Parts: sequence; C-alpha cells; structure tokens
Amino acid sequence: EYEIIALLSKEMNVESLCTYMRVSRSGYYKWVKRKGILNRYQTNRLWLIEEIKETYVKHKIWGYKHRAAYIRNKTNRYFSDLLCHKCCKLLGIRSKARIKRHKAGKEHEIYPNLLHDFDASRPFEKVCTDTTILIHKSGKYDWNLYIDLFDNTIIAYDIRRSNYGLSPINHYNAAKNFLDEKEKRGYMNLDTIVHSDQGAIYTSRGFNSLFNHTIKRSMSRIATPTDNPIVESLNGWIKDELKYDYDFYHSDKPLEIIKKYVAYFNNERLAYSLKYKTPIQYRTELGFR
Repeated sequence: EYEIIALLSKEMNVESLCTYMRVSRSGYYKWVKRKGILNRYQTNRLWLIEEIKETYVKHKIWGYKHRAAYIRNKTNRYFSDLLCHKCCKLLGIRSKARIKRHKAGKEHEIYPNLLHDFDASRPFEKVCTDTTILIHKSGKYDWNLYIDLFDNTIIAYDIRRSNYGLSPINHYNAAKNFLDEKEKRGYMNLDTIVHSDQGAIYTSRGFNSLFNHTIKRSMSRIATPTDNPIVESLNGWIKDELKYDYDFYHSDKPLEIIKKYVAYFNNERLAYSLKYKTPIQYRTELGFR
C-alpha cells in the first residue's frame, strides 16, 4: 500500500490516499523515513552471506549444516541452519563432495519367473513366500509367510523381532515349517513352484539348499510387485485385520495373536476368490487334504 501511495502522492493528497487505502498517515511517513534502510533481519542475512562466501573459498565440500556450525563457533552469533541453507541457495553454493551413485541391481537369472498365471489345480502346486513387517508397541516384527495359491492357505510362517526382512533364522524356520507341512499333508513327492522376490536371503545358496528336486524356484522381476500380486494384496488385508480386528499393536502377547489369526484365516475367514468359502472348506469340498 505504501508504495502505491508514494507513487500517487505527486498528483493526489497523501491524507486522502491513506484514508482510501485504510492505512495511517503516520505509518506511511515512518515507511518513507525507513525507506532504503535495511532492517535487522536483512542486515543479518547480508552478514551471513559474506561469512558463507569466506568459508566457501577454503571449504567447498562442506554442506550447509557444517558451514553453519563453523560460522556459529567462529563468531558466537546464533542463526538457524535453515537461514544458512537459504543463503547458500541464493549464492548457488552446493557441497562439492562426491555424490555416491548406486547402480541399479541386476536381475538374478538363477530363478526365472515361472508364475505365468496364478491358478492352481491342487494344493502345493504354486506357493508364494514373502516377509511383511508388523508394527507392535514394543517394536517391529518380521513375519515370513508361505501362502498356497490354490486356496490362499497360510501354510507356514515364522515371526520374530525385525531385522528388516534380512533374518536368516526367520527365513530358515518358515521354509522348514513349509516343508514339514508339505510332507505331513502327503504332497512331498509332487512338484511345487515356490515364488518369491529377489531379496538377499531368497537368492542365497544357503537358503535354496533347503529345498529338494521337487521345489521349483521362481522369482519376481526387480521392483515388479505385479509379478506377485496375490501375496501383495493379502499382506494389505492381513495387516488391516490385525490392526483393527485383533488390535495387534496394543496386544501383550503378539505371538499368540498371530497364532490365533492364522487359525482364523485358514479355518473361518471367508474369501471372495474362493466363492466366499474358507480355505479349508474350499479344498475339502474338492477332495484335497
């Protein structure tokens, strides 16, 4: 407003302009008096810009936080890291440190994707495995699952304190439980496609040495969750049900909650993909164990 008044004051009365613009006349004249004089914030910013220029001559690899800390220690004057960042940006100053560039991982060719479709004609024909992280009040848990694509049964699992999906014991126990269940139900001599992502454990020789010749390993392409949509979708539903129906986060016995949920999932939960039948009901009606 003040700049407009100053522009029009050569032809019109200042008092009338101030009234029209709804500002005080005294405020306008104070602005005129201060015009061209830097305020405290502008002065501090100009001072900091000069300090940044001086440090940049000798230390080009410093980031703005390091630079700000150095100037504060040197001058005993306080200013925020954010102000230093803004000044560096204004000056076009960026750290000259070497930027680490990581090459994208290469797809493993050891196990190609064998799941060209997700329909199975019997149990243990096509099985998907994955690890999902569950949030509990005491910390995170890794839950490694084996799901049968024939009836969406949770065949086997292992749950323990989270190592962000990289626990060898978690994967080993889940795989062992899967093989035990396959033998127990009488499918040990039949071929099974076991599909997973290309995680570090899933591609390791130690993990894959657990399986015999009846296990045909299959893997999704890198960063392609659509290669394993059944498990990706179920993970979402499972997490929501554990959160809202079982209050997993606040439970005092999280492992017991998981055990109860698996029993519910396999024996009581109606599935749309199974024509609103439970997994055990679906396969039993078709004559499978």
